[in-house]
Amino acid sequence: MAGVIGAAVAATALIVSGLAAPATAADEELIVNGGFEAGLDGWFVNNGNGSDGGTLSIVSDAYAGASAVQITGRQTTGSGPMQDLSGKIQAGQTYSIKARVKYDNPSSPATKQFFATMHYGGSTYTNLASTTPARGQWGYINSTFTVPAGQSVATARLFIETPWTATPSSDPNTHLMDFVVDDVSLIGTPPPPPPSKTIEVVGKIPGEHNPLIGHKFGADGFGYAEDGRVYMFMTNDTQGYAPDPITGISPSINYGNINQITLISSEDLVNWTDHGEIQVAGPQGVAPFTGNSWAPGFAKKVVDGEEKYFLYYANGGGSSNVITGESPLGPWISERTSTLINGSTPGAEDVAWKFDPAPLVDKDGKNYLYFGGGPASTSLPAAERYNNPKNIRVIELEDDMVTTKGSAMVVDTPVSFEAAHVFEREGKYYLTYSSHFGGIDFGGNQTPLPGYPGGGQIPYMMSDSPTNFPKEKYVGVLFPNQSQFFGTGTGGNNHQSVFEFEGKYYFTYHAPTLNKRINGNTTQGYRSPHIQELAFNADGTIQQVVGTYAGVQQVRDFDPFRTFEAETFGWSKGIATQKVTNGSAQFGAEAPNLVVKDIDNGDWTALSSVDFGDAGAAEVTVKVKPLQAGGSISVRTGSETGPVVGTLPVTGAVGEWTELSADLSGATGTQDVFFTYSGGTGDLFELDTLSFTEADERSLDVTAEAASRCVAGKSVLTVKVTNGEDVPVTASVATAFGSKSVTVAAGKTVSNAFTTRLATVTAGAATVSASATVGGEALTGVVEAAYGAHSCG
Repeated sequence: MAGVIGAAVAATALIVSGLAAPATAADEELIVNGGFEAGLDGWFVNNGNGSDGGTLSIVSDAYAGASAVQITGRQTTGSGPMQDLSGKIQAGQTYSIKARVKYDNPSSPATKQFFATMHYGGSTYTNLASTTPARGQWGYINSTFTVPAGQSVATARLFIETPWTATPSSDPNTHLMDFVVDDVSLIGTPPPPPPSKTIEVVGKIPGEHNPLIGHKFGADGFGYAEDGRVYMFMTNDTQGYAPDPITGISPSINYGNINQITLISSEDLVNWTDHGEIQVAGPQGVAPFTGNSWAPGFAKKVVDGEEKYFLYYANGGGSSNVITGESPLGPWISERTSTLINGSTPGAEDVAWKFDPAPLVDKDGKNYLYFGGGPASTSLPAAERYNNPKNIRVIELEDDMVTTKGSAMVVDTPVSFEAAHVFEREGKYYLTYSSHFGGIDFGGNQTPLPGYPGGGQIPYMMSDSPTNFPKEKYVGVLFPNQSQFFGTGTGGNNHQSVFEFEGKYYFTYHAPTLNKRINGNTTQGYRSPHIQELAFNADGTIQQVVGTYAGVQQVRDFDPFRTFEAETFGWSKGIATQKVTNGSAQFGAEAPNLVVKDIDNGDWTALSSVDFGDAGAAEVTVKVKPLQAGGSISVRTGSETGPVVGTLPVTGAVGEWTELSADLSGATGTQDVFFTYSGGTGDLFELDTLSFTEADERSLDVTAEAASRCVAGKSVLTVKVTNGEDVPVTASVATAFGSKSVTVAAGKTVSNAFTTRLATVTAGAATVSASATVGGEALTGVVEAAYGAHSCG
């Protein structure tokens, strides 16, 4: 009683002093199907099924309700019904555990102890509570326990067992009896949900084309173009993004956590499709012997008559690797069981960072890989460590593209830090890279040689050979530091690539511009992909690139008359994407498929320069999964508040995918299209695909007929024009005997006579060209009126 009164007084004191009592999360039932009324849903056998551990079955001998679970055929004392609680409990928290247990074996002891036990992974088992019922009676486990503050709960599995003994099979009636369990309950506070990664601000402003996407991050972009589409492979900066729910600020980026590559693609360089993440490294990765995946490089090669795609990546700073795909979208496999570039790579011994791999398949069929970076060798003089650190290498690859050939060669890049990348144009090889910031790793306080780059810039070299890059091949700075263009909070080193697309060259780079729009000038290192067009001088040198939010021009209008992925954005607000198991409707069954999620009232997505044509779009169709009733999608032109050309109520069963369509009016010409989302509170629905149906070509309702008659022995041709429209029509009638222009009133017919001055005329046709404005739309039409031969002789 004294404790209760004391707590009440403390709470009152907080309120009186103007402070609210601290809120605590509500306790929840953490066990699924604890009464077994849903069969074995959520349950399995500890120590394996069948001959390994035992068998679970549903029985009617229940403590409450209609069902309980029985374990039979036990082989170990730990064999019993188990449920996985990983992710549901947290260290330092207290929980209430309850369960009913009974055994009936007449050969077993009169009483028997049973434990509720938690397995935290490995060899860590903790008995939480116990009961010792009499044979044939229900025992009651009813206790509380606290998970130790230092206990790892990455794995947490609860099960019911009998006390451990080393040789249970020596007396199975005592140690391995069958038993029944019912009404299992675990009450407590689950861990808070992970911070939402959904970016609520408009990170890519409508009308601007940089950064490329506004709903996630991506760095070290490597551009690759094929068959009218550009693919951008990037370090998945979003993987560690965890904004505080209150402040919206995430801890700074932790590169050590990144083991995925993000992939987007585009047909026009403005509307980008999100293909999600490739799980490259880590225990579940394509190459599980690697731990990280940064700074991707990409190439295609025909190997043994088979077209293959190769995705190279940095496995942290110490090595680089490659995985192989059937297309730029995968699926992916690892042909290697160890890293491609590492400490045993010939010629790379003095390279501190054996990362940032960038491939080049040369026009003569030879293959090269550029890599390296980091602190210069201490064996070099201090000035040379600064100006020519010799930390970049190039090595030839075998035809299989997954094996090195020979020894790596030095690339003497001035003031180099990392990010070597080579492309070829008109017989010249251009090596671009990122410059260092000085410091003790590069010889301390040194003076750069004249013309050499400053820190954090992208310089370049030119050569007639893909392997011959002495310091004399240095040309200058291709791209200054990005902070020069995007301001405070956007500095740091950079990483670039160059690709050719439909006759033009483009330069990719990154900058924390989206991070800046979220948090202001104090950014946390989360980077976003950018593209600028690359221009060359007559001598082949490159004009220095200027970074802009405007970005590049859209190379073609967007084609809406097809099924395309809803996760294709020119711009967006407040949404996120998520990979699902089924294949892509647009890219094929083997390609990854994503859906748009976290759609709340007021969110929107948009497409740039959609070409509806003169006829326009008659209908829009959406594959959608309602998450609550009452949501709707409005199709607008021009902006998120622009004219509505169609509205689609999101109906159908909640939680089920369905296709819905809506008529459109006014979706004509080429314009930006915005999909705005409205409804109640919380997530409204998810989107998979979109498509538009083209309207039939609209023409004027004008008809014509022609006939001949005789007047004073000569043939006269008469052409009648009938206007079926509700507005006047201007008609031009052309014949072999002259032309006339007339106005035909709504719903009327006008006759036009043409004197031939001939007694006999041959068969022919009159042509009527009509025009009018109907419903604000200028329409034209051409009809012909045939007539037969005629004689007045």
